[in-house]
Amino acid sequence: MKEKLHRVLGGADIFFLAFGAMVGWSWVVLAGEWLTGAGFVGAALAFAIGGSVIALIGLTYAELASAMPYAGGEHVYVERAFGPTVSFFATWAIVLGYVSVVCFEAIALPVALVYLFPDLRQIPLWNVAGYDVYLTEILIGSFAAALICGLNIIGVQAASFVQKVVIILVLAAGVFLITGGFVSGERPAGTWVSDVGGVAGVLVMTPFLFVGFDVIPQSAEEIKLPKRKIGTILITSIVFATIFYIGVMIAVGFAPISPGMDHKGLAAADAANALWKSEKAGAFVILAGVAGILTSWNAFLIGGSRALFAMARAGQLPSFLGRVHPRYSTPYGAILLIGLLALLAPLLGRNALIWLVNAGGFGIIIAYFCVAVSFLALRIKEPEMERPYRAPAGFLVGTIAAVLSLALAALYMPGSPAALLWPHEWGLVAGWGFLGLAAHYAASRRH
Repeated sequence: MKEKLHRVLGGADIFFLAFGAMVGWSWVVLAGEWLTGAGFVGAALAFAIGGSVIALIGLTYAELASAMPYAGGEHVYVERAFGPTVSFFATWAIVLGYVSVVCFEAIALPVALVYLFPDLRQIPLWNVAGYDVYLTEILIGSFAAALICGLNIIGVQAASFVQKVVIILVLAAGVFLITGGFVSGERPAGTWVSDVGGVAGVLVMTPFLFVGFDVIPQSAEEIKLPKRKIGTILITSIVFATIFYIGVMIAVGFAPISPGMDHKGLAAADAANALWKSEKAGAFVILAGVAGILTSWNAFLIGGSRALFAMARAGQLPSFLGRVHPRYSTPYGAILLIGLLALLAPLLGRNALIWLVNAGGFGIIIAYFCVAVSFLALRIKEPEMERPYRAPAGFLVGTIAAVLSLALAALYMPGSPAALLWPHEWGLVAGWGFLGLAAHYAASRRH
């Protein structure tokens, strides 16, 4: 008998899971790099374009999630359209994105806390690509990984409750920063637009930054809502996240600082200091950033574990990943695996943040392409399938989503100004692919 999950999540639960996953901490830690590379208008434009692309892709997810509300999202849709082999490829790609985010947050948390408490950096151990890794940073990130893992094993309801409480602080800080940009009376201090390459560099990160809406289809088996509402909330979360990112870029662009060039490297916090003329403002943004780390971390652990659970339940991964906790009804084997990877991530140091963003984004966009093509295939193969949420202009939307996914994927290829770098980024992609093939081969032999 296949293991099953319980339906316990309401509308507010899944909206805050998705929105919290998308906004997270990246707007605090990477804003300086975005503005330095693209200018604040260029960065805002990149988010507008990226958000629009993700919204189109999201429409295909919304229809499929309402039609097939089962754990696994991409795994379920692609398998129904093209069979288990393509499904494994697509789902393993999206799990790379989820795991990258979870590991990103395990590294980002000590970075945020060191900004507030510089004396936390103690006992240097080694250097990774020019960044000194400290024992205290490793301990903070790894301890938090264990806590988040334990929270998710206890139950998705507990994790969802924490998500709703914490995301309020993130929203408050975003509104605080954006309001400062509009009421400060300052002329824009940052560069408006740098060049096409800089805008492309931000655009190529958007799949990673907007990944999170698909946590909804991953956890669809645990949602207790009318099926149509699943699709509606999914699209709404993407729209709100796009507005949030654009607002932050414009606000930081108005701040009288040099984004990305300050010694602390957290331009959003420095912008808040400058706009409100108080160091407490920056501390508040950093505190919200810490909260954003937790919301994103929590959501992607939920999404990634459900994807692994679905693959194991289908016999594509080792069976322990498909086990459900007898008391808490959570896929504890999958949660523990992703938790272990997060536990080890702080060993790589801060420079791994960009490697994880880019490598994870590549996996995400590959999965998005597979879902868009599956959406089109199922419209043709199964036109009578019940679709409680039906994407408008379905064939046009599906075709545009597939083409735009390929266009984004091309940005990661050699020759592009935003291409993945060797050995760090391509190495992560290759290593993840090898791990997946090995696990799939081991599972298939037992079946």
